[in-house]
Amino acid sequence: MTTSTLITVAPTGAETGKDAAPELPVTLDELVAAAKRCEDAGAAVVHVHIRDDEARPTLDLARLKETVAELRAATSLVVQLSTGGAVSDSYADRLRVLDAGPDACSLTCGTVNFGDDVFMNPWPFMAELYQATQSLGIVPEFELFDLGHIASLHRLLGRYGPPHGGRVHCDLVMGVPGGFGGDLATMAAAVRALPEGATWSATGVGRASLPVLFGALAGGGHLRVGMEDTLTYAKGRPVRDNAELVERAARAAELAQRPPMAVAEARAFLGIA
Repeated sequence: MTTSTLITVAPTGAETGKDAAPELPVTLDELVAAAKRCEDAGAAVVHVHIRDDEARPTLDLARLKETVAELRAATSLVVQLSTGGAVSDSYADRLRVLDAGPDACSLTCGTVNFGDDVFMNPWPFMAELYQATQSLGIVPEFELFDLGHIASLHRLLGRYGPPHGGRVHCDLVMGVPGGFGGDLATMAAAVRALPEGATWSATGVGRASLPVLFGALAGGGHLRVGMEDTLTYAKGRPVRDNAELVERAARAAELAQRPPMAVAEARAFLGIA
């Protein structure tokens, strides 16, 4: 168990619209402002989805490059781009995300039912994406939605070796209909199945957000929070903004005597030069 807590913020996602969440950051200016507030609140990593001029999810490479540059200019955060995009995005577009030159990226280790949709991640795509991260010097975070994904992670590491930077860091995404439940027994089973030496964060989606947050802190894990994953702060009370969720995670980490990890420490922890 580390003495500090890595906090990742996922401010936007690809599913929610401005009509459902007026404070959702969908423009570049909104995203950068949100990232700065979240860094001040204790986040060390920003997990990035971007939108087009109509606030629709996009993987436009020019916009991604501009986003990476602006986030680096305005913050010291680790910039982690999503290679998941929206469920409708092509494999080619998702692979091209790496050409934007982020510090890190997400790498989902298998297909999963995602509510009413299917999030497709077949083995050939996973293998190609993983090898591209190795050749481009980008650190992957392995996104795990169920136990079968952990088996695929073992397969990736066994066939292609360790990731760039040498650190295996995973994110347990819990509470998505079709994937892990957001309960402690499921979390414990997932952590036991991880590769030896791997570190992990946990994301609680929707009403799983608080149980997963407290379970991860108790179990030696780290935290991902943000409006991509939850829009409700408490029963009947919408989230004010992303910084509010980071602030709550930071307070919980302090209470657990594992305060938020500084960005420089996070880079070393994740194997980012």
